[in-house]
Amino acid sequence: MDSPAESSVNPYRLPRGVVPRRYELRLEPDLEAFTFAGTVGVDVEVVEPTSEIVLNAAELEISGGDLNGVALTEVDYDGEHERAVLRLGETVQPGTARLNLAFTGTLNDQLRGFYRSTFTDDDGDERVIATTQFESTNARRAFPCWDEPDLKAVFEVTLVVPDDLMALSSGAEVDSKPTGNGRRAVSFAPTMEMSTYLLAFIVGPLEATDPVDVNGTPLRVVHPIGKGHLTEYALDAGAFCLGFFEDYFAIDYPGDKLDLVAIPDFAFGAMENMGCVTFREILLLLDPDSSTQQERQTAVDVIAHELAHMWFGNLVTMKWWNGIWLKEAFATFCEMLAVDAYRPDWKRWLAFGLSRAAAFDVDALAATRAVEYPVISPADAEGMYDLLTYEKGAAAVRMLEQYLGADEFRDGVRHYLRRHSYANTETHDIWDALAESTGEPARDVMDSWIFQGGHPVVTAATDDGSAITLRQERFRYDGQPDDARWQVPVVAAVGTNAAEHTERIVLNDPVALSTEDPAWVMVNPTADGFYRVAYEGGLLDQLLDSGPALDSLQRYVLVDDQWALTVANRLSVADYAAFAERMAAAEDDLAVWRRLAGTLGTLDHMVPDDGRADLQARVRSLVGPALSRVGWEPVAGEDERIGELRGVLARTLAVGGNDADAIARCRELIAAEAVDPALAAAAIAVVAATGDYADYQEIHHRYQSAPTPQLELRYLMALTTFDDPALMDRTLAATLDGTVRSQDAGFVLRGCLENRGRGPQAWAFITGHWDDINQRLPTAIVPRMLGGITALSTPELAQSVQAFLDDHPVPQGKLIVAQHLERQQINVQLRRRVQEALG
Repeated sequence: MDSPAESSVNPYRLPRGVVPRRYELRLEPDLEAFTFAGTVGVDVEVVEPTSEIVLNAAELEISGGDLNGVALTEVDYDGEHERAVLRLGETVQPGTARLNLAFTGTLNDQLRGFYRSTFTDDDGDERVIATTQFESTNARRAFPCWDEPDLKAVFEVTLVVPDDLMALSSGAEVDSKPTGNGRRAVSFAPTMEMSTYLLAFIVGPLEATDPVDVNGTPLRVVHPIGKGHLTEYALDAGAFCLGFFEDYFAIDYPGDKLDLVAIPDFAFGAMENMGCVTFREILLLLDPDSSTQQERQTAVDVIAHELAHMWFGNLVTMKWWNGIWLKEAFATFCEMLAVDAYRPDWKRWLAFGLSRAAAFDVDALAATRAVEYPVISPADAEGMYDLLTYEKGAAAVRMLEQYLGADEFRDGVRHYLRRHSYANTETHDIWDALAESTGEPARDVMDSWIFQGGHPVVTAATDDGSAITLRQERFRYDGQPDDARWQVPVVAAVGTNAAEHTERIVLNDPVALSTEDPAWVMVNPTADGFYRVAYEGGLLDQLLDSGPALDSLQRYVLVDDQWALTVANRLSVADYAAFAERMAAAEDDLAVWRRLAGTLGTLDHMVPDDGRADLQARVRSLVGPALSRVGWEPVAGEDERIGELRGVLARTLAVGGNDADAIARCRELIAAEAVDPALAAAAIAVVAATGDYADYQEIHHRYQSAPTPQLELRYLMALTTFDDPALMDRTLAATLDGTVRSQDAGFVLRGCLENRGRGPQAWAFITGHWDDINQRLPTAIVPRMLGGITALSTPELAQSVQAFLDDHPVPQGKLIVAQHLERQQINVQLRRRVQEALG
């Protein structure tokens, strides 16, 4: 717990003169009037004499209360810091006490706090759910509380609800009593001692699956009525992951039950509320027969991620929001472990390369940040939910795991969790636990990766062919010199005419490898290191010509690194195109082709119109043979990743290659029945990207009548890729007129910004409707929406975007927006070089 002096430094931190120990919360939501009323009794410890109590409250009206019978005389609200000051009629002395408050609030439509979500049932009626989203600092919008992560307490919840609605909370239901007027009071068991942001309560027309017993814990999937047929897959995955983590952490699940709850309107992907985990429907409700392997993998990823939080985040919690990265990075790392164990055929660690590439992309900017950095306000905390927290953090954790050894690392994590159960920690606590368990200096290795932004490029060079030297420098897209250094755990595979062996070093200053007269070298061969690799003096050609057969992960990393060097202007566009042609010649792996296809798509977006036909011809020559090898028709019993590869190749050939036969085949597929899901998804994308008014009408109809969340999103995002200006206007308007859910509207706008021909039109719409967009969209989604500006890569558009955002700042995503703007400028320069090379 912070001292009073530490708390007073930050105006958003609460004083510690009175702290909570237990909440008894009673709430009665009105799902017709969109309001709620409540009472809360808090067992508190008065640490020092006081005549006032300061706690968090926002968008609430406190109507009265007392402390041990001493009535409140006044309640003052501090809107800026989201506080209420409760003034007492006399001074209260130190000791235990009971604070009682009555309050009211609104079930808002901003997808935070205690809010409302709606859906249409099978009879065509709109139904309302009251649900919660408290992380980071939104419990204060549902009830007066000490809304800081280190002020843990026990929560005992009672919900007064209509008889025909289901009620859920973090604890198991223990009682249900009629209250009259067709309502009942549903009481839930006390929770473990935990932070406010982990509490949840939900009321609505919901149903639950029969529970599955996982080592004594009842696990259910809860869903809006009528959607039970879409729950089986998530129930199976959830049961596996819960058992996996109990084994991996060697600690029993710390709750008394576990509900996975599908919510129609949800600002994030999911939320690890203790015992009552909430999800977007698309991540919990799916039909295995119509969903793609990628859609299923994404769902299992998120289920695993949230369940890992039951230990990393819930059982052991950060002291303050600067530690968000620790729980999120470890949960991301643990999700990979669990999903890889659940479906080894998905090659989850290979697929992680795509996520890692996105983190690399942000981290190569001057506007990157350290994984952990000071957090003052709630807006600062909101800005931490980004690629650096999740993917770079997870990559750093994976790098440490491989450095220490998987078993040794796991033992250290167990030691950390046992030591700090039900408590709060700082970042150094995990490194110290790992060091104690393994004897390795984990903190020394990790501090440069966590408290310093950016990452290195390790360059392998040779002067005379007899020795190879490795050196590091910060990798920046803007090419500016930077003296940052890291403790880089480098693995290098080296081949000679006689043998192959591995060298391991911790790189700081330049160092020569010990092998004399090497035939080839491969740095970071297992792709565990979070650094780029550059080869000089013909070493890349030697690796490709004389080195061993590269596995799919090694090929992926080569493609990813060479493209990054191209963006940074360390490799010419023409040289990258030649490299891509060489790599594509015999490539048959999904992850590698996804990365190749992504880079080819960027070139297509930037190439001038008069050079596009030549680029399309090159794309056809790359992709056509690969699709011929895979074939258009699925083969019985084939690996699921082959089906996904077929879809990637078909879409790239048809859209990027403008291949008439592929486009025609996709048009046939969109009208056919019983099409492989990956190929069906590709066909929708192709028809939309090359389509007309009739195609738009058909896809829009499918969006409105989609039987699963996956199909609904698939059709919705396809609408962003039509090239006709009038159709783009329809799609843009749908983000504000209620057609598109607010949770999805920001991503639709981002997709429209990324449309090659219509991006400027989308930007004009956003600037013209800026206030309406900010009023309708959840605040956390606005900075993500603006990621689409990076596709507006002409100098004129970049200048316009910069000027507008200078005048219209986004305080909840200040750093994220700065990163978007810098990447836009990088793309302006890349576009110029693409046009010079391919125009």
